[in-house]
Amino acid sequence: MVRNQLLIASAFALFMIPGSVAPARADSCQPVFDALTKLITTPSHSYTTSRPVGGKARTAETIMTQGKKYIRANGKWMDTRVTTAEVLAQERENEKNGKATCHLLRSEAVSGEAAVVYSFNRQTTGFKEDSQIWISNSTGVPLREEQDADWGEKIGKAHNSAHFEYGNVQPPM
Repeated sequence: MVRNQLLIASAFALFMIPGSVAPARADSCQPVFDALTKLITTPSHSYTTSRPVGGKARTAETIMTQGKKYIRANGKWMDTRVTTAEVLAQERENEKNGKATCHLLRSEAVSGEAAVVYSFNRQTTGFKEDSQIWISNSTGVPLREEQDADWGEKIGKAHNSAHFEYGNVQPPM
């Protein structure tokens, strides 16, 4: 049960971070927030490998298209019954009320595409993330993310590696 919770939490981590804490918003995070908005509002397919501390690596996929969010866990696609509008509303809430800091680190290509790399640290109620995120220079969408996440004692900590694709994204069902 805890493994399934961790896998589902990992699939949701990039798109549906719960709750919020004391207000703080760094202007240096605007490019990251803009990229996350584009990720949510552009048809996308993400591939994530989650390595829980002391546990076995798991893979998951997320598709967001046509206003819906789907995840693939344990080899099976599921409609999350969460709309992209709800994901975007949660992201806006986290931007407004969460505590985040960002720093531009460097320029670096991802699969031949020019990108900038930001460090992104965010804390909301019940969740902390420490990430590096690669954002496309030409489109402004995230291309890759390396994330250390902490969901607290119930689910625990994990390292998540994700890459994102945007071409020809279709619902899985």
